[in-house]
Amino acid sequence: MEERHEPRRSGATALEIAEALIADIKSGALPHDDPLPTERALCERFGASRPTVREALTHLHLRGYTIAGAGRRPRAARPSLVQVLRGAGMHIREILGDARSGAHLEQMRQFIETGAAREAALRATNVQIADLRAALERNAEAIGDEAFAATDIAFHRVLVSVVGNPVLLTLHDMFVSELLRVRPRADDRVARDRQSHDEHRRIYEAILDGDAVTATAIMDRHLERSYRDRLRAVPLATDRPDEPQAEGEKPAGQPLRSIPPNT
Repeated sequence: MEERHEPRRSGATALEIAEALIADIKSGALPHDDPLPTERALCERFGASRPTVREALTHLHLRGYTIAGAGRRPRAARPSLVQVLRGAGMHIREILGDARSGAHLEQMRQFIETGAAREAALRATNVQIADLRAALERNAEAIGDEAFAATDIAFHRVLVSVVGNPVLLTLHDMFVSELLRVRPRADDRVARDRQSHDEHRRIYEAILDGDAVTATAIMDRHLERSYRDRLRAVPLATDRPDEPQAEGEKPAGQPLRSIPPNT
């Protein structure tokens, strides 16, 4: 039997417990697909409370070292790239509000989806094209409705799924779907939705014709417009009303008096 890895015996932290269990899984002491010990057994082994053990198990799951089962104890697993990405995505989504990070994610989306449009035009099967058409029809039915965002996400997801790459599809599910879900307000929602649907339709038609160049070009313009619309929806700092100036506060843009270095 493989040797178990133990942190300090009393009062182990959640991270220490997680690292010890990961070491057990890597060494084979906890075989792949075997259930982990009960929470009670882990509490006794590491001298920790149940909340600490549960936090450790959460760390394991986020890092892809366990498979959750409904009503059953988690089972040991060796993480795949897809599992690791899903775990990281929970944390990365928290920075989507940052403009620069959002721009980087939009760029990633552009690489994924223009490539997917090209691959679909060149290699999509009849079944995949039928799935894309069905997604396009649902998109048309939702014009002007709150459900339009969901059908927009579904159309793009079906397109990416044509590539057959689970890593790209996972990235799309984690980040791109989140970007699409947060839609800027529009003065004329119907007009905005019609424009998006029309671009989707032209992408579909280019794919149907096997025209990779046109499909890629339309997708590129579609994504660029979508991103610019989101940027326009966010007011610049200079567009915001001036806030009352606190007593003794320097006016905006006026440099502070420099403080001489200690001598």
